[in-house]
Amino acid sequence: MLAKKTSKNQLTLPKEIVKSFPDTEYFDISIKNRKIILQPVRITTLDTTLEGIRDKIEKLGITGKDVADAIKWARKKKK
Repeated sequence: MLAKKTSKNQLTLPKEIVKSFPDTEYFDISIKNRKIILQPVRITTLDTTLEGIRDKIEKLGITGKDVADAIKWARKKKK
């Protein structure tokens, strides 16, 4: 299938492709080996995301000290 880039650098996705992603409004775009990669993204509210992250952290048993140690480790200068 072909998609033409407009003078405003926009692409229109072919109908056949869009049909495969009926509930997708946003795509993450990246380049790999000179190819454009589109990945569907589901946008969620900040509350839901933050709550989910906190639940996961609690289930994994990660503490504030673990986070502080990880930040300290990540900021160490590499030799």
